[in-house]
Amino acid sequence: MTPPLRIALYQGPAGVPASAADSLAALDDAARRAAAGGAGLLVTAEMYLTGYAIGDAVADRAETADGPSAHRVREIAAAHRIAIAHGYPERAGDAVFNSVRLTGPDGAVLADYRKTHLFGDFEAAHFTAGDTAVVQADLGGLIVGLLICYDVEFPETVRAHALAGTDLLVVPTALMRPFEFVPQTLVPARAYESQLYVAYANRCGAEGEFHFTGLSCLAGPDGVVRARAGTGEDLVLADVDPALLAASREELPYLLDRRPELYGPLT
Repeated sequence: MTPPLRIALYQGPAGVPASAADSLAALDDAARRAAAGGAGLLVTAEMYLTGYAIGDAVADRAETADGPSAHRVREIAAAHRIAIAHGYPERAGDAVFNSVRLTGPDGAVLADYRKTHLFGDFEAAHFTAGDTAVVQADLGGLIVGLLICYDVEFPETVRAHALAGTDLLVVPTALMRPFEFVPQTLVPARAYESQLYVAYANRCGAEGEFHFTGLSCLAGPDGVVRARAGTGEDLVLADVDPALLAASREELPYLLDRRPELYGPLT
């Protein structure tokens, strides 16, 4: 049986960073603390490197997937022997994507995902939507999937991951007030109905017109929240237990009991 994986959810720093260098310095410190706490994976928020509310600066602050910040993240991961999922604006030709990269504990690139469901006028104006629904990687025997913020609010995206074998769904997030019900109610429900773990790492504090809720959490397949951050800067740790996941899937066979032949009108 695959051993449990301790994960760290990094909720912070609050506000828009002055530069990616500041975000990377904070990430280095968070990775050090997470690794000291026994974590094998550190998850940051959506648009971690630049901050979310940066308006028209999105294009200027975007970097390629293998740009200088990505190289620094790989160095941090390898130095602390911890996998890192970090959010950032990705430049790809003339397009900019709202992206997350999963880097392994040896600094190797494991997976890249581009947000498929854009939220609100700001995102629609500045980003191109991704077109790949399920992106996964193997991390120590666990199948880790990636989504970003609004993506997890669609049951279809989470169920697609469950059907593809995802064990742990990592969701960098920039959820603002007054939508606290998402981490409090919806995220645990998603974990329960699709029988997987959901790691939801949110921003906190004020950025321009947005005030982020915090409340980052790890929800298990039994619907129980294993860790919950507050509303300010925080670093919380909790374990993803493959044995509990297997037992929960056996007890609640939602995936086996589905009747896809009835669901055609949904698509």
